[in-house]
Amino acid sequence: MYPTSSFEKSCRHTEMLMFYNFPRHFSLILTILLLFFLSGCAGESRFNQINNSSESADTQDSSSTEDPDLGLESAEPQSSLEQELAALRQTGMWDGNSSPITKRDLENTQFAFPVVLNNQVQMYLNLFQTKQRKTFTSWLSRSSIYLPLMKKELKNAGLPEELVYLSMIESGYNQRACSSANAVGLWQFMDATGREHNLDINKYVDERRDAEKSTKAAVAFLSELYAEFGDWHLAVAAYNAGPGKIRKGLDKYGVSNFWALAQEDYLALETKRYVPKLIAAMILAKNPEKYGFTDTEYKRSLEYTTLKVPAGLSLDALALACNTSVKEVKFLNQELREGKTPPNQPHYVAKIPVGTEEIASKNMSRLHSVVSTGYKSHKIKRGETLATICNMYGLNRTTLLKVNNLRSSRLSRGQYLRIPYNTVSYQLLPEGSRIAQIPHKNNLVLHKIRSGENITQIAKKYNVSPARIMAWNNLGNAHKINVGQQLALYPENKATMTVSEIVVASSEIEDMPAVASSAKRSTQKSPPLLTATKKKDMRLVQERKPIETASLQASQKSKPTVDNQVSATRIKTIVALDIQKSRQKVSSTRQKTITAAGGATKKKLSTTVAANDRDFKVYKVQNGDTLWTISKKFKTSLILIKQWNNIKSDVLQPGRQLKLKKV
Repeated sequence: MYPTSSFEKSCRHTEMLMFYNFPRHFSLILTILLLFFLSGCAGESRFNQINNSSESADTQDSSSTEDPDLGLESAEPQSSLEQELAALRQTGMWDGNSSPITKRDLENTQFAFPVVLNNQVQMYLNLFQTKQRKTFTSWLSRSSIYLPLMKKELKNAGLPEELVYLSMIESGYNQRACSSANAVGLWQFMDATGREHNLDINKYVDERRDAEKSTKAAVAFLSELYAEFGDWHLAVAAYNAGPGKIRKGLDKYGVSNFWALAQEDYLALETKRYVPKLIAAMILAKNPEKYGFTDTEYKRSLEYTTLKVPAGLSLDALALACNTSVKEVKFLNQELREGKTPPNQPHYVAKIPVGTEEIASKNMSRLHSVVSTGYKSHKIKRGETLATICNMYGLNRTTLLKVNNLRSSRLSRGQYLRIPYNTVSYQLLPEGSRIAQIPHKNNLVLHKIRSGENITQIAKKYNVSPARIMAWNNLGNAHKINVGQQLALYPENKATMTVSEIVVASSEIEDMPAVASSAKRSTQKSPPLLTATKKKDMRLVQERKPIETASLQASQKSKPTVDNQVSATRIKTIVALDIQKSRQKVSSTRQKTITAAGGATKKKLSTTVAANDRDFKVYKVQNGDTLWTISKKFKTSLILIKQWNNIKSDVLQPGRQLKLKKV
């Protein structure tokens, strides 16, 4: 006998390991195969689910920007589904034999759709009249909105009008219904199926929620299915499960109708329930009073006309132009996900109430947006930082610090922060008036930079200077801004600005390199800060009170010559010049007061100054106040507030007392 080599020992050891581990490996392989098989079956349980994973990025990414009034709603409560499936399991064999007892209930009713009365249909007839009576009543109530439209489209296509009740069991006649599989609309189209039938689906528009367009698509789809199968029960089943699933089942089991296929262990119960549920809904909805639905309050049918409107128009504004409610306009345009017309189209054909087209057309040119800022509270949680909160709400660090009067970015757990957000309302300007600028109810406005925008364009839009935008947002370079970046703006109405603010604002516009060169400005005799004032600004200056005009002239005479220093565009220079102008204005005004009194002695000057001090009011800074909001409230200049109170910073602490008066 030969001794066993080390190689043979190794082989025997390997064989023993394989023998003992075989059951474990075999069970693992079986588990993987089973999961693969189940995932494949689940993928075919509904035709509209096939492309669920490939739904467009636009559709998914934009969910957070949807108008809250136009959000999706659940198509079917989970409790109702479980209730149906449990009852169906008790019905026994699926077959197409009719019951003589239930046939008598239909002797006076005509159906173009083939009606079968079996255990499954009877189960749904009982369920809709008992446990789900409230649900079915709500379906009946909404049915009157869409039946005229749907019946018209079905008749034009030569299809049975009873197919209108397919939408009833799909969505309950809810344009914004959404299933657990992300099927959407009256006819529950998935993304891919909707696109195949010419429905636009993107981040702005989802035409699966459009009553007329989705109905046309559903009629076309049902026509295709009936043309293939030649049987309405199979066509309806294919609408739910997909034509491929039904086609494969008929071939596999050698059957030719839905009921025979339903007897096989092939279709999921969720799919098999579809046909008997539709038949039961038809029977009840065609003669509801006979089955006890006598107290249903039917809604008004869907009627509208259309109007071509500009891109990006809010439905709130459209409702104002139509002189109707926002709720009605939004109901007519439920396909507009963000509550406004698509900004990526030159125009949009919107739906408006019948009889409002004339007044809406006249009012479109008078629409005017009013941008204001609202605030909500955020309580600091464990681990949150200023950066995470800025990312959460899309704000920049400077804005968040400023609106909360914070000097440090250090936050404490439990601390509350004020979070600003833009709100937009609309008004109709008087007939014949022209829109000069966007009026703002509050000072702070948040502007999100769009593609192609620059600081100069944004400044013109809000009637402020580029330099101020840079100062408000701590921007070191006007050319280094990014798309999507949030800017905090504090626009003011120029009609209420003081003379010095008008001068400074116009000088800041001139300081932009694209407007004029520094060499050209330095050769002018008069102060360059005044020469760049636009005509509309000069008119405002001329229309000011006489004392302000006199102050301006006095400041021009007493102001020293400004040389090439103005050519260097710096915010500090602008502020310094503004402070100098303000001081000269105050000095000139006081001097005129003394002269008018008949004397120019130091004693009289001090007497006048003391009298002016008594005109001041003491104001205690409240939480959320800024220099801008206080200057607006007291109709005075931000620069003067700083001068009166010896303030060097833009940050105010709540509780501080300020000397203020109207200018």
